Amino acid sequence: MAIKKGIYAASISILKEDLSLDTDFTIKHAERLINEGCHGVVIFGSTGQAQLISSAEKIKLVEKLSSSKYKKNFIIGTGLNSLKENIEMMQHSLKNGFNQFLIMPPAYYKYSDEGAYSFYANLINKIPESNIILYNFEKLSGYKFSLQIVEKLVKDFPKQIVGLKDSSYNLYENLKIPNFFIFPGSETKLLKGLELGCSG
Repeated sequence: MAIKKGIYAASISILKEDLSLDTDFTIKHAERLINEGCHGVVIFGSTGQAQLISSAEKIKLVEKLSSSKYKKNFIIGTGLNSLKENIEMMQHSLKNGFNQFLIMPPAYYKYSDEGAYSFYANLINKIPESNIILYNFEKLSGYKFSLQIVEKLVKDFPKQIVGLKDSSYNLYENLKIPNFFIFPGSETKLLKGLELGCSG
């Protein structure tokens, strides 16, 4: 399923008593969200504690997730700072049938719009078949997208940069790009967002 308008839940990652990822339970929970009416689910977003789950555990979950009957309804969040690790995670996801990604720019270090542009351009250069939803969440990444950089990314990579999740709430009211998905990052913004023409 290509990304479309609708309600996408930010699913949680469920841990075992030893704090390792409970892969099976995490997948069952995500499937239940779709069973109960969500159009899709994001795996390993901020609610899924993406930054705290090891790459090895993410790889294992993606492999098991590929057998789900709801496979086409999942968006994979990479939750990684390293450009190389993002590329590796995306390549692994593609091998397992996933090409829809929610990707936040790297956290901790400060950079400009040009730095963010370079990050996504490098990802797309390596993974041109990807569909990417930009993740705008300044509180976590330290970077806030501007209207101008989103417009430039969409203009230069229209087949890959397909949407934006706005958890900083500086864009969803003003960003107007044809055939571009905009998802406010909180259910408290859902109704207002829909009234403004957002995608879900």
